[in-house]
Amino acid sequence: MEQIWKDLYQAAKAVQNPREISERIYAGGVAAAIESESGKIYTGVCVDTSSSLGICAERNAMFNMITNGENAIRRVLAIMPDGKTGAPCGACREFMTQLMMGRYHEVEIMIDYEQEKILTLDQLTPEWWL
Repeated sequence: MEQIWKDLYQAAKAVQNPREISERIYAGGVAAAIESESGKIYTGVCVDTSSSLGICAERNAMFNMITNGENAIRRVLAIMPDGKTGAPCGACREFMTQLMMGRYHEVEIMIDYEQEKILTLDQLTPEWWL
């Protein structure tokens, strides 16, 4: 396995910290780390709310990247509440696809860290609507 995947896993694990923020908000059940085109790693955690105001960990990490002046991603890794990695949800896939228009086939996503299974975003998002 390439070292970058180990670095992404450790970065996501370091911020996961599941916790109740308030009676209506829970954070950190899922944590994500992304590698930007520059090679920098950005992290984020999910923030779940009683309404639809929350955010997924992957988009939180991408928003962190965008806030810091970058706009292209290479790799994505998300750690689920059970400690295993998994695929981003549909909303996160859609955001990544729109972010990487014409290049989303280059984005690698760690599906299963233990089995070292990596897919590209276009494999997860075939026949994208645009």
